[in-house]
Amino acid sequence: MLPSHVSGASLEPLGWLRLALSAELRLRPAKGRSIFGAVLGHSLVIVSDAHLGVASSDVEAGLLDFLDAVPTLGDCLLINGDLFDFWFTYSRVIPRRGFHVAAALARLRRRLPIVMVGGNHDRWDRGFWQRDLEVDFNPLRATFQLGRRTVTAIHGDGLAEPRWQARLIHGVIQHPATAAVYRFLHPDLGLRLVDLLSPMLGDHTAEKSKLARAAARQRQWAERLLANEPDIGLLVMAHTHQAALSTSPNGRQYLNPGAWFDGFRYAVATEDGAELCEFSLNRVARPRPSPVAPR
Repeated sequence: MLPSHVSGASLEPLGWLRLALSAELRLRPAKGRSIFGAVLGHSLVIVSDAHLGVASSDVEAGLLDFLDAVPTLGDCLLINGDLFDFWFTYSRVIPRRGFHVAAALARLRRRLPIVMVGGNHDRWDRGFWQRDLEVDFNPLRATFQLGRRTVTAIHGDGLAEPRWQARLIHGVIQHPATAAVYRFLHPDLGLRLVDLLSPMLGDHTAEKSKLARAAARQRQWAERLLANEPDIGLLVMAHTHQAALSTSPNGRQYLNPGAWFDGFRYAVATEDGAELCEFSLNRVARPRPSPVAPR
């Protein structure tokens, strides 16, 4: 519905696009804003890259069990991107395939704080997470306090891409015009279109050497950011689907929990350290040995 002072006849060419873009920008959360207090918690559970919608039904079932168990694992939750293989909220519509997990998050949010960072597959929100579920949603980057430790979470797409094609696709996906134009499509048509184009949103390779190179590039990028921003005590990234944990001599850490769809991986961090884990369906957390850092 148009604002009362705007009529369809009065819109100049491209006026519809400008109106959509302005609405998109108004609905974005202010940079650095948090709906929680100064300290999020003291034991942070971290999960990312479930890619629900293309992963098997066991992946979603395991995640629902995991969300039920989160209060026994920590006192706050970080979802660091690509929870869904695609997520897009309209003013009155959300994807049906995300209903069960969204409902589980709504229940969990009543018990503890949840921070969510957008990934290259699920960055397009229009206030659903923050307004309707009171989840602190951040499209690109979240920073918060875990006890006395400053945590920064970034999904990681578009930061260390070696191919110009990947950088171009990332730029197109991030542009506000893309979401504004997509919003005019009927959800049934838009979601079918995404199913066809999903392989273009990320690198789906299973080649170990290629994955190792991607993980090494991310680690190098993380080390540069930690050097440039000394206040960060823990940098959490995702996207590569490769679990990683490294600690500098002064105790600052870079962490990637790995992909949930690959063995139900997650991590737990406190103000003193972090641990890579795997979740079992009997709800017993199994610590994972830290992998050898890529070289």
